[in-house]
Amino acid sequence: MRILFAGGGTAGHINPAIAVAKYIKNKNPDSEILFVGTRRGLERELVPKEGFEIKYIDVLGFKRSISANNIKAFTKVFGAYAQSVEIIESFKPDVVMGTGGYVSGPVLVAAARKKIPTLIHEQNVSPGLTSKILSGIVDMVCISFLQSQNSFKNAKKKLYTGNPLRPELFKMTKEDAKKKLGLDERPFIAAFGGSLGAKGLNDALLEFIVESRDKENYQLLLATGAAQYDNVLEDFRKKGITGKSMPNIKIVSYIHNMAQVLSAADFVVARAGAVTVSEITALGKPAILIPSPNVTGNHQEHNARALEAAGAAIVITEDELGGGALTKAINMLLCDKERLEGMSNNSANMGITNGTQKIYGAICDLLGKIE
Repeated sequence: MRILFAGGGTAGHINPAIAVAKYIKNKNPDSEILFVGTRRGLERELVPKEGFEIKYIDVLGFKRSISANNIKAFTKVFGAYAQSVEIIESFKPDVVMGTGGYVSGPVLVAAARKKIPTLIHEQNVSPGLTSKILSGIVDMVCISFLQSQNSFKNAKKKLYTGNPLRPELFKMTKEDAKKKLGLDERPFIAAFGGSLGAKGLNDALLEFIVESRDKENYQLLLATGAAQYDNVLEDFRKKGITGKSMPNIKIVSYIHNMAQVLSAADFVVARAGAVTVSEITALGKPAILIPSPNVTGNHQEHNARALEAAGAAIVITEDELGGGALTKAINMLLCDKERLEGMSNNSANMGITNGTQKIYGAICDLLGKIE
């Protein structure tokens, strides 16, 4: 089996492809796998780190608004298509899979024109522009949320797979995870805004912690993001909050053991990226979601609203964070075990734990293999 993956730009487009690639290699050690990306995206670091080969094409994304960048992007399309054809002719893939981002476009079009089986995987509720365009060209569209179905009316075939998730998420019970982290029976809140952090979220959590400094009826781990870590520590110091004054609070720049932390959490405060909400629901975790407003097509709010509609999350937009909105939401969940339990059940009902296997099955289906 020779599989070509095309996707890049952000970790949200790359990690699902890596998860599927690793699963394929585990099932079929003799499989040959190649990634296609750009030198500007995170794929240049993430893919080689996982031991996979990557080839690069020179392509830019189009802006949804009128922009001089679009003229430059248009001039690169034809060159990127030619580079894609060259890579495909050299590698001779049995199937080509796109996981989003503008790099997917020329690669999937080139593969489809050569009658190579193709599929795309859309991670978000609201599909990206590239996925929408490709949906009428490829052989199969894999979606992560049922709410995405109507966005792909021209698709030849649709399959509800969910997002591919890291297997370590499911290796530990909540009780064991809490014990490993040195936590007690008090509710544990996992709060994070992604690798870069989210200033609004950090500030709102500081407000909550200051307001609750005399309660200590909870435990909280806050990942600030590396760029904001020192500033957050200084802000906390100015408010008189330290590890000694509030031992129930731990502040880190980044969570390296996320699977363990999520397993232990009673509820989560986070952004609403596709993988984050998929991991939360797969583990049946209630959430307070603050979607990033700085993403294409406002897709994080669409993700968050899907969980809200199912009764699995409370959504607070960035401009609603002032006035203690996050503090009120956290206190409500800490005081209402019945609602927390209901949200947990609703979250679990949304969750898909075997997305990687479903996508692998889709690939085998396109190849006419029985697994």
